[in-house]
Amino acid sequence: MDFALSPELAALRQEIRSFMEARVLPREEELIRQDGVGEEAALRELQEAARTAGLFVPHLPAEYGGRGLGILGMCTLFREMGRSPVGARVFNCDAPDQGNMDLLLQKASPALRERWLRPLARGEMTSTFCMTEPAPGAGADPSNLRTRAVRDGNAWRIDGHKWYSTGGGRASFLIVMARTSDEARTGATLFVVERNAPGVTHLRDIRTLGPDLLAHREAEFRFEGVRVSEEAILGGLGEGFALAQARLIPARLTHCMRWLGLADRTLELCKGYLTTRVSFGKLLAEHQAMQAMLFEGATSVHAGNLMTWHCAWLLAQGRTKEARPYASIAKTHVARTLCTVLDNAIQMHGALGYSEDVPFSLWYRSARAARIADGPDEVHLGVVARDYLTGKLPLLV
Repeated sequence: MDFALSPELAALRQEIRSFMEARVLPREEELIRQDGVGEEAALRELQEAARTAGLFVPHLPAEYGGRGLGILGMCTLFREMGRSPVGARVFNCDAPDQGNMDLLLQKASPALRERWLRPLARGEMTSTFCMTEPAPGAGADPSNLRTRAVRDGNAWRIDGHKWYSTGGGRASFLIVMARTSDEARTGATLFVVERNAPGVTHLRDIRTLGPDLLAHREAEFRFEGVRVSEEAILGGLGEGFALAQARLIPARLTHCMRWLGLADRTLELCKGYLTTRVSFGKLLAEHQAMQAMLFEGATSVHAGNLMTWHCAWLLAQGRTKEARPYASIAKTHVARTLCTVLDNAIQMHGALGYSEDVPFSLWYRSARAARIADGPDEVHLGVVARDYLTGKLPLLV
């Protein structure tokens, strides 16, 4: 096993780190403040700087302005971008757009790619993925899918109700999962739908525990008689469940990469405080209770990093089915790690940590969604337990 990065990738990682330190982190609060009032001047300026530096959409092929790095290259760079909640957006690598780009690249027709992928890759628009529905519709169990698409002459008519469509309120297009038959495995299809198409109603952005930030606003939609052409189908008829699953495995990993970056930065900020703050006659860093929390955080981040690398390595080899339980392990572990690291950071900083003078409380409010998004912990626990019990999950790889 060789964990060394190629010289090219190591240099690119340093470029991303330097850009984050010099350009993004000093303007982090400005980006968040502008986003809160609907302004994008600072974001657009930094995106253009990233583009000029050759750091924009590095996960995409050169044809779309990227570097074609693949999943292992993404592991290297996304961790650096994830050191700030606004970092990935600066490089146009944030969810849900990054996952939607990959899906369009792999499964969209040339016409769909030209219409939607190219401007999405240039940062001229945003997108969303509409799968989750209010009860009794699809949630953690996609088989509960209630949104339906039926043939209507030479078109399809979509009717249904979606929510938690991240970034949907500002999106230019939606990837909508709808039921096209009652077959268990082939009963769903993905459609690319224009956000302002007749019959698409944006009901609201749902208020959540986490603060609104960039694309991370959870939209609720109603679809009433939305007509789309046959060409709007992504992949093929009946491939919706399979495509959603194929999208989710790498998406879970890219979440892990970004979360690891934020957890690492959190520990670095703690180090700065613990090595300067004196309490009970000695530095906080010299107190065993503080050291125990640092140990827990450092160990968990390192373990999550290795889990993510291993699963990404499987995906890079085309072993997607084999990677699935490892993606569940990594996603569950890293989501819990981020929450624990932030909770401990608040504790280590005492009253200061509970305030908004430091970012931990705000980051934690957003991080808590990590244990629900892209499958709640309980679903992943079931996947891992099932595969282990049936002999499909070797632990000592």
